[in-house]
Amino acid sequence: MLVEEVHSQYIIEGFDENGVIKEFDLKLPHNFNYAYDIIDKIAQIEPDRRAMIWCDDRGQERIFTYGEMSSLSNRAANMLMAHGIGRGTRVMTVLRRHWQMWIVTFALEKIGAIMIPATNQLKKKDYIYRFEHGDITHIIASAYGEVTHNIDLAAEVCPLEKKFSAMGSVEGWVDFDSEMMKYPDTLDRIPNETDDDCLMFFSSGTTGYPKMIMHSHRYSVSHIPTAKYWHNLTKDSIHMSISDSGWGKFFWGKIYGQMALAATIMTYDFDRFYPDSVLGVIEKYKVTSLCAPPTMYRFFIKEGMGNHDLSSLKYATTAGEALNAEVYNKFKEYTGLSLMEGFGQTETVLLIGNPKGSVIRSGSMGKPMPMFDIVIADPNGGEVPTGFVGEICVRLKDGVNNGIFKGYYKNKEANERAFAYGLYHTGDTAYKDSDGYLWYVGRVDDVIKSSGYRIGPFEIESILMEHPAVLECAITAVPDQIRGQVVKATVVLTSEYKNRAGDELARELQSYVKANTAPYKYPRIIEFADELPKTISGKIRRVEIRERDSKKY
Repeated sequence: MLVEEVHSQYIIEGFDENGVIKEFDLKLPHNFNYAYDIIDKIAQIEPDRRAMIWCDDRGQERIFTYGEMSSLSNRAANMLMAHGIGRGTRVMTVLRRHWQMWIVTFALEKIGAIMIPATNQLKKKDYIYRFEHGDITHIIASAYGEVTHNIDLAAEVCPLEKKFSAMGSVEGWVDFDSEMMKYPDTLDRIPNETDDDCLMFFSSGTTGYPKMIMHSHRYSVSHIPTAKYWHNLTKDSIHMSISDSGWGKFFWGKIYGQMALAATIMTYDFDRFYPDSVLGVIEKYKVTSLCAPPTMYRFFIKEGMGNHDLSSLKYATTAGEALNAEVYNKFKEYTGLSLMEGFGQTETVLLIGNPKGSVIRSGSMGKPMPMFDIVIADPNGGEVPTGFVGEICVRLKDGVNNGIFKGYYKNKEANERAFAYGLYHTGDTAYKDSDGYLWYVGRVDDVIKSSGYRIGPFEIESILMEHPAVLECAITAVPDQIRGQVVKATVVLTSEYKNRAGDELARELQSYVKANTAPYKYPRIIEFADELPKTISGKIRRVEIRERDSKKY
């Protein structure tokens, strides 16, 4: 009854005859706060329940209970308030996968401050942009590598009121770990409103400078369906999502929905991603549920999953990019598990997915999650017919829209675009089949129009990825006087094929695409590259490829 006692009062849910979720929404009080109303509540009922297993690539290990999460976040809240942080203060966090990230998240929520997560890969100019545009006054960062050095350089241009270092001491910084232990582990509840600003993300910036995405306290529990119906978790689960704390996926998979279910979070705090090491952690700690982007599953498969005992895994999910059929099939061959795909954004929670008990179609994102009215729309906001490609949009309700961000901070133009025609526009395209399944096509700006055909890059990329020569690829368009645009593939070769780059291999890849899809979709231009341009979150920057090509074609 633990979970029911903690959050059943906040949710409305209903199921179909097969037990698949068909209705979900939230009924939150005016003063909801995840840290007080979920974490502290679990801690009161079962203080010794395991909340997180944390280990790193240096052999350290630490286990946290829900009672410790509650008391440590109280200490941190008291300490941060003593150092001038209060309701509405904008605090950036750069904490990798360090255990302090959980403590800081709950502490800032309790105070009513606004958390702004960031990746440790940022450089001086990235920090300056974020400090200026996000009105950031405080920072809590990892004393690791060049992180604090880059922040100090940026702070010379945009001064901060106070800097806190975790996992080590830095001159001129407050030592977060030792300082918080000087403060009481109890805290009287500090009032807040449910719709207060709580969390602000910087987007990954695939087409320009990052936008600032603002969420309220509604965001946290809007992730209950993510964990309960998509990850298929219970309070006995050990769940591992592979994500750095600087990105929205951290909050999708390593804290909010999972801990609302009183599950155990498995956190591997690594510096570099080595597939064999991650597989070893899954094996050692008997992880029961795994979520990772398709690229990581592809690396697992290439590494040789058969070298590890992964029998503890009962469920596996994937998001962050579209799932290639080859990855799906190989993973199922190794584990017997179907990868359950899902779609959402930093601006949202899980919008589309394959919840537990549903009938999946390999390659499909699934169907709309029950909290959202999904529309495949034309450029004027009208719904397109079944089978036609359009933009994935969410029809907005009057009043509260749980699970949808509040808006872009200080960006009226972006908000007008995002919320036009009574819809939230995701910027991603898909089509819906006659049974209601949604099939991803690509970003709005990535769709190619050639000789009257609309061609989505993902389908061609998926086919090329099945060829043993292709490690990575990106499909873009280049101008053509006759066809308007033609398809171009930028291909990174696997090590065994690198010495074969040339016209002969290009023709082989073209023939492979023609043999596996409609011939008009094949890439008429193939360029071999050592690497693809990417954002710091690892997403391919097709816009950069197009910019380069505009000077050549």
